[in-house]
Amino acid sequence: MTLLGWAQIALVLGCVVAAAIPLGRYIASLAAGRITFLAPLERALYAAAGVDPAHGMGWRGYTLAMLAVNLAGFLLLYAMLRLQGVLPFNPQGFAGLSPWLAFNTAVSFVTNTNWQAYSGEAALSYTSQMAGLAVQNFLSAATGIALGLAFARAFAGGGVKNLGNFWADFVRVNLYLLLPLAVLVGFAFVAMGMPQSLATYVEAHTLEGGTQVIPLGPAAFQIAIKHLGTNGGGFFGTNSAHPFEGPSALATALQVWSHQVIPCALALAFGHMVGDIRQGRALLAVMLGYVVVATALVYAAEAAGNPLHLAAGLDAAQGNMEGKELRFGQALVALFTATTTGASNGAVNAMFDSFTPLGGLVPLFMIQLGEVLPGGVGSGLYGMLVFALLAVFVAGLMVGRTPEYLGKKVQAREVKLAMLAVLVLPATILGFSAVAMVLPAAIGSIQDQGPHGLSEMLYAYTSATGNNGSAFGGLTADTPWLNTTLGIAMLLGRFAYVVPVMALAGALAAKPKLAPSTGTLPTHGALFAGLLAGVILILGGLQFMPALALGPLAEHFVLAAGKTF
Repeated sequence: MTLLGWAQIALVLGCVVAAAIPLGRYIASLAAGRITFLAPLERALYAAAGVDPAHGMGWRGYTLAMLAVNLAGFLLLYAMLRLQGVLPFNPQGFAGLSPWLAFNTAVSFVTNTNWQAYSGEAALSYTSQMAGLAVQNFLSAATGIALGLAFARAFAGGGVKNLGNFWADFVRVNLYLLLPLAVLVGFAFVAMGMPQSLATYVEAHTLEGGTQVIPLGPAAFQIAIKHLGTNGGGFFGTNSAHPFEGPSALATALQVWSHQVIPCALALAFGHMVGDIRQGRALLAVMLGYVVVATALVYAAEAAGNPLHLAAGLDAAQGNMEGKELRFGQALVALFTATTTGASNGAVNAMFDSFTPLGGLVPLFMIQLGEVLPGGVGSGLYGMLVFALLAVFVAGLMVGRTPEYLGKKVQAREVKLAMLAVLVLPATILGFSAVAMVLPAAIGSIQDQGPHGLSEMLYAYTSATGNNGSAFGGLTADTPWLNTTLGIAMLLGRFAYVVPVMALAGALAAKPKLAPSTGTLPTHGALFAGLLAGVILILGGLQFMPALALGPLAEHFVLAAGKTF
């Protein structure tokens, strides 16, 4: 680790916070309907869809509308992927995807996971990339943000019967937030050297007399929304490690900024929506605190190097550089790893399969903590609020008092719904991983033996269920078993989680908003932030530590003893 490396990390995170402050105020105004500079277009969209944006929806109506638009998106994307061979803008003549792969990919992009069991430049046409995946990147991100805003409204007042209008939130988030930011960031990426073209691939002749096919395509603007929407699906197979997706250290820093700024701004927007910005700052402090610690752990583990390399007398100055870009260095790799796995963004600029065991443990554990650090756009906010409710419940048990959060009493029903949501992740991740590790059809996909092989499989189901989408590597994922079960895990991680969360929002919205009393636990200070951070860590540790002990932790000790897999 170096001072320059830490300066890079501090600069990028400082830019995130500096931009999140005004963006949080903007999002709060958007949620209140005060942003109207595209009002004629907005009204035209409502009229075409037969929607009354002023009509409030209860939690059931809001949730059903969300499920309907996502079902339609899945069916349309599945059909497009299957039929891409006969659709236009397919200069390379790619055939349609298999039923299993099309199902997995469509589910992946609808759930904001963007898990990819294919290489984009070798499998997908420009139509599939633009009209299919890029469009869904906007829609899945807008879905998450809309749900986050709806959950925030549950705390804004007392006796509230509705959580807003899903269609209005969905349209406004796309028009006023995602589209303008994606255009700005997309042009910046083009200026930095990312391709944005409909031309056919270029065939280059090498100095050795051979040929090399150089893929092009409309990449820059898809990469912009993949980060801003915390989607993560790469236009090219190696994602942000590809020189066209990560052309420079500056472009990499902008990608980190892009996938952090909206989730962080949503935490602050929550503070504005409930009338106490300190509440948003407390949530943001916990989010960024975890990001800094995770970055430091990855940075330290990878900078220390592989003990087998050190024992062989290799230069330890660069640390473990296998699977990493010299252009980025250890600092930006560590920051990128921590922020993407904490932000439900599946982008990678290094291969986790080549990390040291402790370095690989950190991104795995960040996803298992619930993808709330700062989490996906919208999903990170409502996931963090679920943990906040559990934190005040724990505090209430300590003092023997009915817990409250922002004037809302947290009683048996709310705790049951919160726990129902939280338990979706461990049940799905550990359940599918356990079955896969004894099923021949799944074991055959594992590249490595021993604890490293367990890490590869565990990471796949963790990434899918957490709607992250990054891959550990070393796993042949394009098989009927993995395409199907990983697709089911993505659906459960997104929708089986959000239904009880929305039921929880409905229950809280209906409760009266009580004035704070002398017995009320302040939820805006360091004490509550520490309690919240502890609850997140304990839940993750208790649920996943046994599996982690058999995977990356066991590999760490056997590697130190001179054995690898």
